Amino acid sequence: MNPELLSILRCPETRQTLAIAEAVVVERLNAQVATGSLRNAADQPVTVKLDGGLVRADGKALYPVRNNVPVLLVGEAIAL
Repeated sequence: MNPELLSILRCPETRQTLAIAEAVVVERLNAQVATGSLRNAADQPVTVKLDGGLVRADGKALYPVRNNVPVLLVGEAIAL
């Protein structure tokens, strides 16, 4: 992701900064997707594996990245 773009992106809920999720975090979440146990903030099952993620500064939420596009919708956030 372009560092300049990342520097201006914010969590749509809290306005905290976002950082690129570590690969191990994305792998752990994708394992949960594979078992059907991962749900988002809207309590909907996450059925598509993540290409990556952006983690909120407080480390409590991750916004998925799909096809190199961050999905910055409050309901799509995944609790960490």
